[in-house]
Amino acid sequence: MIRTIKLGTTEAEKTEADRKVRHTVEVILEDIAARGDAAVRDLSARFDNWSPPAFRLRPDEVQSLIDSLPDQVITDIKFAQAQIRRFAEAQRDALRDIEIETLPGIRLGHKNIPVNSVGCYVPGGRYPMVASAHMSVLTAKVAGVARVAACTPPLNGVPPAATVAAMALGGADEIYLLGGIQAVAAMGLGTDTIAAVDMLVGPGNAFVAEAKRQLFGRVGIDLLAGPTETLIIADDSVDAEMCATDLLGQAEHGPTSPAVLLTTSRRIADAIEAEIERQLAVLPTADIARVAWHDHGQVILCDSDDELLSEADRIASEHVQVLTRDPRWFLDRMTNYGALFLGPETNVAYGDKVIGTNHTLPTKRAARYTGGLWVGKFLKTVTYQQVSPEASAMIGEYCSRLCAIENFAGHKAQADLRVRRYGGRNA
Repeated sequence: MIRTIKLGTTEAEKTEADRKVRHTVEVILEDIAARGDAAVRDLSARFDNWSPPAFRLRPDEVQSLIDSLPDQVITDIKFAQAQIRRFAEAQRDALRDIEIETLPGIRLGHKNIPVNSVGCYVPGGRYPMVASAHMSVLTAKVAGVARVAACTPPLNGVPPAATVAAMALGGADEIYLLGGIQAVAAMGLGTDTIAAVDMLVGPGNAFVAEAKRQLFGRVGIDLLAGPTETLIIADDSVDAEMCATDLLGQAEHGPTSPAVLLTTSRRIADAIEAEIERQLAVLPTADIARVAWHDHGQVILCDSDDELLSEADRIASEHVQVLTRDPRWFLDRMTNYGALFLGPETNVAYGDKVIGTNHTLPTKRAARYTGGLWVGKFLKTVTYQQVSPEASAMIGEYCSRLCAIENFAGHKAQADLRVRRYGGRNA
């Protein structure tokens, strides 16, 4: 039996919140489409108290910010980027162009072509999200994207030096100090000072995710990566301290970040609330994590691993930590998740910051139909065909008859022309 011990925000409340976000974004996108840079500047001043002479950082400004950082910070950024680059390069190597001869004289193939230009949104505001620069900018460059524009908001009215350094070291061609909907819209729609991109990527709050959703079609997007979600799957081989630590470690992202404990242990289910309160009493980010847990936290008690599995696939969480005796049992069976973290030795923070897998992942149950950001998201797999004259006459006869079945006279004419032109070559 599956029992929900603690229930978060209801679906009706989520729907109403989404409606308000959707309306806000619609109005702002219309304003930017109409007024361009003027609207972007007004919004930046309103939301970030930021209206510099130019939003784009000059190379000397970028270098000055890099030089302002301690050597250890630069070393750590380079270490993290090395791990992410190594895994991304391995993923890229797994994607091969192909060409095969399906019948004599008929050659079919596909090529993996990088998107020409990408806009990377690197969140800021509450926290300087240095790692998001690695995940988007660096991965796009490994994929072969020629132009990468990157936006991040100022932090308390000043450029976030470490984030800018990560963007630059990751290979960004253009760096803008610009945040929120206005950043995503400027890159997606284009303005007089920011050339439009072909694709938008990167995580963000609910407004950024909604802006990407509304811009999809005019530009490509990676996925709808909204407020962070975490799911802990636990049996009685672990304890409430680890479960609470890992739940709060993601709840601190923001007040709307869901954190769910799914367990077969009555001991952990009964102890989790007290343990979370104990940790919140000393956690520096408790003001945020407490709201997230109170409004969006859940505790679900199951009787078996099979029930854990079915609930986990139903929830389809962005991050799933498997704290069980046999975590690979879930790896072999789970189908809906953004990323799995197998065993107590690893955790979401490793994936978020340094280990090498990408941290831009699907939220709001999008894991049912997509994975996260990776080099393949920046590549267009396009097909081609080339046919010999003899093969054209042969395949054309089949095509002609199939077009006639569907009453496509113009299609049939294309095939019939090739049959007439090339059909007599072996006569």
